[in-house]
Amino acid sequence: MQSLWNDQEAASFGTDLLGQRVYTSRLLGRNPALVLHGGGNTSVKVTEKDFFGDSVDLCYVKGSGWDLATIERVGFSPVRMDALIKMSKLATMSDEDMVLQQRAAMTNPNAPAASIEAILHAILPFKFVDHSHANAISALTCNADGAARVKEIYGSRVIIVPYVMPGFILAKTIADLIAGRDLRKEGIKGMVLLKHGLFTFDDDARKSYELHIEMVTLAEDYLAKKGAKPAAAEANTDLMALAKLRQAVSKRRGFPQIARLNSSPEAVGYANLANVATFGTRGPLTPDHSIRTKRAPAFIGEDLDTSVQSYADEYAAYFSRHASGQTMLDPAPRFAIWPGQGIVSFGDTLKDAKIVADIAESTAATVQLGESVGGWEPLPEKDIFEIEYWDLEQAKLRKGPARKVHQGKVALVTGCAAGIGFAIAESLAEQGAQVVGLDIDKEIPEIMKKIGAVGIVVNLTEDQPVQDAIDFAVREYGGIDIVVSNAGIFPKNDPLDTMAQTDWDRTIMINLTSHQKLMNKVIPYVKQGIDASIIFVGSRNFKAPGPGASAYSCSKAALTQLCRVAALELAPHKIRVNIVHPDAVFDTKLWTPEALLKSASRYGMTVEEYKTKNLMKVEIKSKDIGNMVSAMASPLFAKVTGAQIPVDGGNDRVI
Repeated sequence: MQSLWNDQEAASFGTDLLGQRVYTSRLLGRNPALVLHGGGNTSVKVTEKDFFGDSVDLCYVKGSGWDLATIERVGFSPVRMDALIKMSKLATMSDEDMVLQQRAAMTNPNAPAASIEAILHAILPFKFVDHSHANAISALTCNADGAARVKEIYGSRVIIVPYVMPGFILAKTIADLIAGRDLRKEGIKGMVLLKHGLFTFDDDARKSYELHIEMVTLAEDYLAKKGAKPAAAEANTDLMALAKLRQAVSKRRGFPQIARLNSSPEAVGYANLANVATFGTRGPLTPDHSIRTKRAPAFIGEDLDTSVQSYADEYAAYFSRHASGQTMLDPAPRFAIWPGQGIVSFGDTLKDAKIVADIAESTAATVQLGESVGGWEPLPEKDIFEIEYWDLEQAKLRKGPARKVHQGKVALVTGCAAGIGFAIAESLAEQGAQVVGLDIDKEIPEIMKKIGAVGIVVNLTEDQPVQDAIDFAVREYGGIDIVVSNAGIFPKNDPLDTMAQTDWDRTIMINLTSHQKLMNKVIPYVKQGIDASIIFVGSRNFKAPGPGASAYSCSKAALTQLCRVAALELAPHKIRVNIVHPDAVFDTKLWTPEALLKSASRYGMTVEEYKTKNLMKVEIKSKDIGNMVSAMASPLFAKVTGAQIPVDGGNDRVI
């Protein structure tokens, strides 16, 4: 491991102590082998003037909810040193009182809540304190002889701390260990917390950080000398099995889950290791991870559903063994070891699934190291239970935003580069769906980025590109729950006796046959979806055709019939199939100002009158269709299938 310190970059953060603290905190956070997603914490001790001009000694400690990789000055909580020292001298203190008193001791009430390790940071007699959950330290200490290994590597340079519960208990334990000692004279440079992590400290920001790098490097070198190296194997990816596994996990979780498959050679090699079902499920890399990953991953055998159910049953038994009044969390795994496939991570959102995936990848590499140098032996399950159900940790999860309607769902939308299709994709994304948009427009990747979605250039009349796009969605997110078949064209108005055959053929191919091709390929995956729904975008023309629009009107009428047949066929699978019929949606590329004026003139109307020439005299916009489709895919339409929904402000010819 190399130091990332750069003098020029360091200067850009300022020369004051807090600026230096921000910089070296970010250096730690940049390295996933040290810190992952909110893990670790850092601090700096300073003397400042308060509002009244009096000098006050403060410990600026990482605030709750901040990530070291991106932390800023405002991410550190200024806590009065005298209050923290007084707390450290109490015989006992509840978690609730600790959090309350730390908040009361802050000189800025708007700052984030201080780390639960604030007292520990305060009692260490150095300006800078750095703490991480380094992988190499975990591999070193999650062994029966972890303490002996630490002593062998570091000698008397570090204090070895047996595992105790983080927070006040840990602070008291370390206070007792350092009481009456002069750590500087003894040459103490850090602490190794067994089965937890590493602390380094110094009065200089760079020295404290580089001590951290040095000590982790020593651990890495020790492991390398023992011959520890990761296994590797090629994946035999089964996308249908992935969709089924996601469905099984979502059912146990109670909500749709995004599933991320890591099929890298390293992940597959780990999943294929002999006895990984035993050592790979013993416990987490660090207890802090348990609130995101649970105590252990699932191991997936030949029967997917049985494997997930077995995990759920064992989780319930684990809860029963240790619970004392808590309410059991859902029993679904957060990641799974899957021989032949790799490692699958699950989350309510793509962000959550990626966080779990990062932790799972790091865990697999570290567990493999630990197992190869003496046997992976993480904390006992009772200690993990106390962290997983620790109210201070659960509170971090409860702070998240309210769940969105389509959160965790995967939506495939065709023809969404503009107009109605884009509005549909946007509405689904706004309600939490992970959207994959397909369009022949070469700008679709950039267009979809605007709404946090993925766009793929696809000619929907070609079989293999459509299959590839569907496979992409399943491989990236685990399955498909919502399909919006929207792609279509409106050819030039020609009567039947003068229409070019190519115009008819092209219209039928795009407006009808491409939808049938999509259904043929996507339905097998939708059958593994969660609250699955298919929605076609039709037109008022299916019931009220106009002269010169035979190809368009016939294609939309046939599309409506396709929807009805699909509803009949898929009802036994609890898949809803409905169609929306828009009319007079003028905020699309098709309707230029010139085209609008020309059409309005034909009716003897102004443009505004023409845009509202429905019974309700309202303008229909693309977003109205988008919101309707999003609603049709939601639980509001949970018991509706085969329906034809007009969004046209009322059309007398249709009614």
